Amino acid sequence: MSGRLPSSAWKSFPVCVKELRIDITLACGQSFRWKELKPGEWTGVIKDEVWKFKQTSTELFYQVFRRGTIIDNNINTNLSLNGNIKTIDVKPVIKKEILTISTEKLKGSSKKRKNTTTCPQPPKKLVLELKTEPFIEDKDIQTIQDYFQLNINLTQLYKKWAEADSNFEEISTNFPGIRILHQDPVENLFSFICSSNNHISRITSMVNHLCVNFGEEICEVDGQMYYQFPAISKLAADDIEQKLRDLGFGYRAKYINQTSKYIANNHTNEWLYSLRSLPYKDVKKALMKLCGVGAKVADCVCLMSMDQPGSIPVDTHVWQIAAGHYMPKLNDSKSLTDKLYDEIGDYFRGLWGEYAGWAHSVLFTADLKKFQDKFDSKRKVQNSKSKSKTKVK
Repeated sequence: MSGRLPSSAWKSFPVCVKELRIDITLACGQSFRWKELKPGEWTGVIKDEVWKFKQTSTELFYQVFRRGTIIDNNINTNLSLNGNIKTIDVKPVIKKEILTISTEKLKGSSKKRKNTTTCPQPPKKLVLELKTEPFIEDKDIQTIQDYFQLNINLTQLYKKWAEADSNFEEISTNFPGIRILHQDPVENLFSFICSSNNHISRITSMVNHLCVNFGEEICEVDGQMYYQFPAISKLAADDIEQKLRDLGFGYRAKYINQTSKYIANNHTNEWLYSLRSLPYKDVKKALMKLCGVGAKVADCVCLMSMDQPGSIPVDTHVWQIAAGHYMPKLNDSKSLTDKLYDEIGDYFRGLWGEYAGWAHSVLFTADLKKFQDKFDSKRKVQNSKSKSKTKVK
């Protein structure tokens, strides 16, 4: 079948914002494939599929687009697998107040904030009554469960971390639902090789250049073509380094090309995936043999694609957080040595436990300027409203 196909229907999956906040999780520097193209609606790529997400306080809505289709969202129908057309009867509206992060704080009180949101229980089996075909339905739900690691009870983890750490308890109030994505190791590795001395918007641009110039086409959605992340064999070609330099990658061009060649010449295509079965220290050691992969990049990959939830990537943000709230002796240190790097990681693992890397990501995200600015703006609005109410009285 060729030509312009109608839009994929929105389907839903029960998950509350305390278990998943897509507007934070997809924008905090874990993956660089997601964009908020419409308010509250995120579009990106998971492996060889294009996904759209938006959410309410209790549900995650999603669309999936696969290879070989051109999607026209002006057509208000959905093609089922047998070729029959059925009308889309569900168009969820995302209420702005649901997706606005609360910056309210309890002043002059040590009482814990009451849980006012009832989280729906995730299904015990990956079978839901969604408006789509059965075997595609199950595959899509499995992808969502895997990518967002929804088998992990985040609410319970937040509670555990808050009980162990008063600083986490205070900060996490404004940052619910931050999960670690379960990413493809190849994409994750090369994305973070690009992160060296870089910021999120520029890393996003570099990852997009890699996909557009060297990845396979998936499909066109809303007038934009989407691409898979390139295979290692493509990035290992002799002319890739110069092409990447021409695209503005700088010294990272060599890292990407040399790492690709090393993996292609010394390992099978499944090597990176096989590292998931190894202990944390062995995985990190193997990754650090790669060109352009130091301790921080290795820990990012361990945490986000190697099933190592206790991995703690330590950068300037994390060092400052540790020095300011946990390890005062770090204030006397002029640089982050290997010894201090390990000490910081071990301290947080001792404090937060097995999923220390997840807890660390909440504090890391809270320290990002993009989120601080958002919260500061809302505080000003809230304070202004409070003053107005006071004057009326």
